[in-house]
Amino acid sequence: MTLEDVLRRPTVPIPDAGRVFYGLSRNGSYEAAKRGDIPTVRIGRKIMAVVAPIAEQLGLHHNFGEAD
Repeated sequence: MTLEDVLRRPTVPIPDAGRVFYGLSRNGSYEAAKRGDIPTVRIGRKIMAVVAPIAEQLGLHHNFGEAD
């Protein structure tokens, strides 16, 4: 998943958010989410990273739902 792909979605898997935004490993991403450094939302049994607050914190523009 690329940065452009991630910025088009409201939520992404935690490992993808950690890797794309911060260059973290899978375990590092989950640890950051557990500490609250990566904002998350629980959807049923699944926990996803929320893109908007991460993009805002990093000064990136997000395009939820926009096509190429």
